Amino acid sequence: MPSLATTLGIASAVVLVGVLAVRASTRIGLPSLLLYLGIGVLLGEAVLGIPFSDARLTESLGLAALVLILVEGGLTTRWAAVRPALGIGLALSTVAVAVSIGVVGVALHLLLDLDWRTAFLWGAVLSSTDAAAVFSVLRGIGVRRRLVGALELESGLNDAPVVIAVVVLASDTAVTWLQPVLVVYELAAGALVGAALGWASGWALHRIALPSTGLYPLAAIAACVLAYAAGQSLHASGLLATYVAALVLGNSALPHRDGVRSFAEGTGWLAQIGLFVLLGLYSSPARLVDALVPALVAGAVLLLVARPLSVWVATVGFRLPWREQAFLSWAGLRGAVPIVLALIAFTAGAPGALTLVDAVFVLVVVLTLLQGTTLPWVARRLAVASASEPRHVAVDAAPLDALGADLLQVTVPVGSRLRGVYLRELRLPPGATVSLVVRGGEAFTPTLETRLREGDQFLVVTTQAVREAAEERIRAVDLRGRLARWNADRARRDDAG
Repeated sequence: MPSLATTLGIASAVVLVGVLAVRASTRIGLPSLLLYLGIGVLLGEAVLGIPFSDARLTESLGLAALVLILVEGGLTTRWAAVRPALGIGLALSTVAVAVSIGVVGVALHLLLDLDWRTAFLWGAVLSSTDAAAVFSVLRGIGVRRRLVGALELESGLNDAPVVIAVVVLASDTAVTWLQPVLVVYELAAGALVGAALGWASGWALHRIALPSTGLYPLAAIAACVLAYAAGQSLHASGLLATYVAALVLGNSALPHRDGVRSFAEGTGWLAQIGLFVLLGLYSSPARLVDALVPALVAGAVLLLVARPLSVWVATVGFRLPWREQAFLSWAGLRGAVPIVLALIAFTAGAPGALTLVDAVFVLVVVLTLLQGTTLPWVARRLAVASASEPRHVAVDAAPLDALGADLLQVTVPVGSRLRGVYLRELRLPPGATVSLVVRGGEAFTPTLETRLREGDQFLVVTTQAVREAAEERIRAVDLRGRLARWNADRARRDDAG
């Protein structure tokens, strides 16, 4: 075993290289996960000679990383942005998964001469889109919010039913009528556990003033991980519980919400780096050559037949334009999740699972190169993306427990309709007032005749009783300008990002 100093040195060097790889991947247009996989392969037995072949440990660490990635996805997803796409997202994460498993299973049974159970196992492993890939790629290409919301919900929710399907198909027990009932229970119970813990954590953190702002991100992430543990202990879907808890908590009246989201994003990046490097380290390049043909056959079936057909079946009732359906089909990004699922099948002793692991590794690399690098171009060609999507106002809150008040920190983004609004036109509720404005690095005490500009930051001191109303008013003016109705209904949140 290497010494602690050596282990920490290698780990820190990998993280630093991984962080720099994000910048490099942005410049050259190559998805960063491929660079992480390359780092792992470079460290492995084929190049630098670090031996690693523990499939069960890789599976466990992979699931742990997936939990943190789902936490980041849930905490950074705005409910107002995904709510209009809720139906589409649920259909993609359930109906599309079932159709994809069926199509891939039948095709691979016929094309690769796999037995039926093994063929459907391949279909289940390949049916799940990757949360890390979706969260990191889609938010940077200016795609319409409904499409981004649908794909984020799909990638956050479809892991749960797919894991259940893989576990069932990888076992040697007969499939009975009882198993669909158990699947429904696991998903429903997981969603309820996540919603309950997310709501309870948001309620508690809003009312307890912690002595350090750095404790809020730790508490939020711990609460979401606790949801995973609680779900698993109740024989429910821990992954679904994790994502739902994070989604509920991230959209609650969470103190220092922007700080929590920023910390969760960093944790998600760390999980991605560690996960992909670990998977690259586990891979065996010598075996990948033999897996090339089945991987390409499975990839062609998935990309050209199963994904488009499953998207069409899942969204036919929503009357999506064909351009949006085509984009949803192409944007079904695969990443580490199928590799982790294949490892679950391998550790469960499924026949031919080692070939499946190798084929999925090759397939992930090929599809990431093909889809990840062309997705912005496809979005532009299908006219589902604009040069720049508008950014909405950022409102961060900090509790002033001893005073029974809250402090809101607001940043006016480029394109916001807060620009040009006089503070008297902001019409905050009684009990809320703008106490400070920071402009160009200079802070000053404003008057009612102070006019907001793009890039301004201002502080609002508000009593806890009117804090929510003050925040909603600021968001309403950000969206609709100074003439926004004071008692605007919840529908305005559908337009928020």
